[in-house]
Amino acid sequence: MLGPNILGTGKDLHVEIVQGAGAFVCGEETAMISSIEGKRGMARNKPPYPAAHGFHGHPTCVNNVETFANVPLILANGVDWFRGVGTPSNAGTKIFSLSGKVRNTGLVEVPMGITLNELLHDIGGGAPAGSVIKAAQTGGPSGGCIPADRMSTPVDYETLRKLGGMMGSGGLVVTDSGTCMVNFAKFFLGFTQHESCGKCIPCREGTKRMLEILERITDGKGKREDMDELRHLAAVISRTSACGLGQAAPQPVVSTLRYFEHEYISHIVDTRCMAGVCRSLLTYHILPNCRSCGLCARKCPVPCISGSKGEIYVIDNDRCIKCGECNRVCPFGAVART
Repeated sequence: MLGPNILGTGKDLHVEIVQGAGAFVCGEETAMISSIEGKRGMARNKPPYPAAHGFHGHPTCVNNVETFANVPLILANGVDWFRGVGTPSNAGTKIFSLSGKVRNTGLVEVPMGITLNELLHDIGGGAPAGSVIKAAQTGGPSGGCIPADRMSTPVDYETLRKLGGMMGSGGLVVTDSGTCMVNFAKFFLGFTQHESCGKCIPCREGTKRMLEILERITDGKGKREDMDELRHLAAVISRTSACGLGQAAPQPVVSTLRYFEHEYISHIVDTRCMAGVCRSLLTYHILPNCRSCGLCARKCPVPCISGSKGEIYVIDNDRCIKCGECNRVCPFGAVART
């Protein structure tokens, strides 16, 4: 019902679509309002809340498109129809964006209360051949990671929150046995740190300090006390940041420390990445089944591989930049990565 004099009531409703600037922080309602007003996308102090004082000072309703899309269906079919799907406390359906290490990716609409196992295996098709699902990050870049052994629980707001995840906008990134959870957490913290509007110190500076610690750990220079420092910083940032971006930013780190602490310890104590992902901790060496073809040496960009016909080639690890090209091009599987 749009346009002038709707159904002869004398009331008008006009819709204008405004293209955002692409800032992640504008997922926060007051930052979005500032952006629509033509200002820099930065969160405002609340109260006043948008429902009382929003766009250009007018009362403003801020919701996801997914929420608004349910309204005409509920008006047309009734509340009981809508509550016929889902659970008593979480009615209706939810759209998830399946991505990552899963066979079937894309947007899926499922009833609330479905288990993560059903979502990832029955609909997503499970992990690609040769691997197994390790965890799923729910709720987008600021969401927590839920391990495979906790995926029999239903998908609803309360359960995900207890497990350290969140519903968010429906992002669902799947990791498998080849994923380093420390590097995974570092990637998403790096994203939210970059997208911080910089208005409040806890988010602007705290996420930067956390990112520096994670970079140190994945470089093999971490210390055991770094894990305690990450937990401390995460607690302070979550409690004192001005908006939802900063409050949720530490969740990938907090959840991976909770469920995958052993991977952090492996990086710190053994200077080893269990998934073989963190480049600084990798070592390449040539196995006895080397055929002396020299292909690895010719493809090495440094070059740091030497040898001659009839001999097993050798990698100079002091010069190796860990690019993995030798491992990729060897037709005999003679280059090992540890």
